[in-house]
Amino acid sequence: MAQRMLQFTHLPQQTPHKREAEERRADFGEIYARFDQTGAEAQASRCSQCGIPFCSIHCPLSNNIPDWLKLTAEGRLEEAYEVSSATNTFPEICGRICPQDRLCEGNCVIEKGFESVTIGAVERYITDTAFEKGWVKPIRALVEQAQSVGIIGAGPAGLAAAEALRRQGYKVTVYDRHDRVGGLLIYGIPGFKLEKDIVLRRWKWLEEGGVEFVLNADIGGKISFASLREKHDAVLVATGVYKAREISGPGAGLPGIVPALDYLITSNRQTLGDSVPDFDSGKLNAAGKNVVVIGGGDTAMDCVRTAVRQGAKSVTCLYRRDRQNMPGSLREVKNAEDEGVVFTWLAAPEAFLGDTTVTGVRATRMHLGLPDASGRQSVDPIAGSSFTVEADLVIKALGFDPEDMPGAFNEPALKLTGWGTLKVNAKTFMSNLPGVFAAGDIVRGASLVVWAIRDGRDAATAIHDFIQAQSLAQAAE
Repeated sequence: MAQRMLQFTHLPQQTPHKREAEERRADFGEIYARFDQTGAEAQASRCSQCGIPFCSIHCPLSNNIPDWLKLTAEGRLEEAYEVSSATNTFPEICGRICPQDRLCEGNCVIEKGFESVTIGAVERYITDTAFEKGWVKPIRALVEQAQSVGIIGAGPAGLAAAEALRRQGYKVTVYDRHDRVGGLLIYGIPGFKLEKDIVLRRWKWLEEGGVEFVLNADIGGKISFASLREKHDAVLVATGVYKAREISGPGAGLPGIVPALDYLITSNRQTLGDSVPDFDSGKLNAAGKNVVVIGGGDTAMDCVRTAVRQGAKSVTCLYRRDRQNMPGSLREVKNAEDEGVVFTWLAAPEAFLGDTTVTGVRATRMHLGLPDASGRQSVDPIAGSSFTVEADLVIKALGFDPEDMPGAFNEPALKLTGWGTLKVNAKTFMSNLPGVFAAGDIVRGASLVVWAIRDGRDAATAIHDFIQAQSLAQAAE
């Protein structure tokens, strides 16, 4: 039965059932169940349909959240899917991995005594149901264009651009260095947050819509960057950023200290059924080890929770600020704590102990001082506060920087910013090379999947405008 809106005054917030910590520690399955129809309609009906929807304003995609919540509450689910997918290429993915507590749900205007609407869970329910009901149709362009676009990178930015450009009728080819489509969605994010079938389903959907994929592509090697520019009318670079930030201090080069992404890729490949020597040898396997993860972002949370599932003896997260100042989702911190992870706040490593391999981390207590120029509180060490944490495996989750992109593509003409990201026109997404565009993390730096989707869609619009302008100019000659 259709629900009336504004039910938050008497209907409490309810998230989908979450598996008990002991059960979910044993596998990589998603920890949240899915709403049934009754639950989704009831929770959607809690929306206040406010005049200024801060949930939409604080969504990078400006999703029409109150509209599809109302349609869901009224039982008009196919219409809800159409509204949701109009602004978001992958709503079922964002519903699972977006930090809603910092974006849409965190800015819900419902007073905190009543708690916000469970937007992410409803968003996930809508599109999962749409796939099951056959409402998600392959892309069908109304007009086929003569031009083609090459996209380097099959992550969220590249895939979002591919979908938008294919709808415009362009021939789209996506090149990726990996053997599967999805980028960090498939290799960087663990299955307990995003089961891989969800990503592979979108790969199949894009192929059915006419997007071509060239995997294991060596751009700048076997496939020259110049040949891509010659083959396609426009090229979009959407490779993301993968280079781990390093950590200094005595012993920082000891074996057993590994980058977060190497660790996560190995784990994801193993759960996908691949043969992974570094996992089998124990080099990138936490089983039976005392694990220390350094960092406080979502990648650090992925690492600590992966280590738990691999059977680590102990898992400790060191972060130099406190819980309130960490960049990651507080929901993820709570899930990690439930699963047995120990968080040591206001602590930073100063040295790594061991002879032939790491055996411990010597850390020092930190103190939050006055805000600096960025507005964040400074972090200062407390003299004489050193302590040691036993460690057989140390994972560096300090963020990512861009790789040497011109060097990687053997295209030194590509200009970079001072941060090492590709330099583009902020309005047109075009680099200094005509017809070469860039979007996602390779432009803005390491960020959220939802921002990558937004950038990919916006870049696709800019590429369409460029190609059409070129066609008009050629026709006028």
